[in-house]
Amino acid sequence: MFDREILIYGNELLREKAQPVEDIDSNVLSVLETMKRLMREASGIGLAGNQVGVLQRIITLVNPDSGGEISLINPVVVNQGSSKEKSEEGCLSIPEVFAKVERPSEILVRGLTPEGQERELEARGLFARILLHEIDHLDGVLFVDRLTPARRLLLAGKLKRFSQERR
Repeated sequence: MFDREILIYGNELLREKAQPVEDIDSNVLSVLETMKRLMREASGIGLAGNQVGVLQRIITLVNPDSGGEISLINPVVVNQGSSKEKSEEGCLSIPEVFAKVERPSEILVRGLTPEGQERELEARGLFARILLHEIDHLDGVLFVDRLTPARRLLLAGKLKRFSQERR
């Protein structure tokens, strides 16, 4: 497979909704391996298919509790707790932009492993935040979309520069 790179804010693929993976074939596995490599090289903690130009529902991330890497295919949030917490987020596709985002503090996610086995992940705190952030990407949602209008306005200049640089 040809080499990929992490797409930057302004690229239209970041706003597209990814499609479910129908068949876990060598192409899907190759993309996941590339995503893990790119995530490590960028010192990131999560990456979604959209971010490398692949509109399939695949994510890879680092479990902050164990340090292990996790890849999930067709991840779905099955349940989320009622308590929320606000914490700072960033994104490999929006370099040097950070903002506090409110998200559920506990979630249950279901997806498939690269081997095709169903897997459920109960996640809290940062682990939940990473999963929700990456699943948002699969729906074309960026963390800046979850900010208050006032906070988005404060970041508008930076975001506009990213968009203009990508044209």
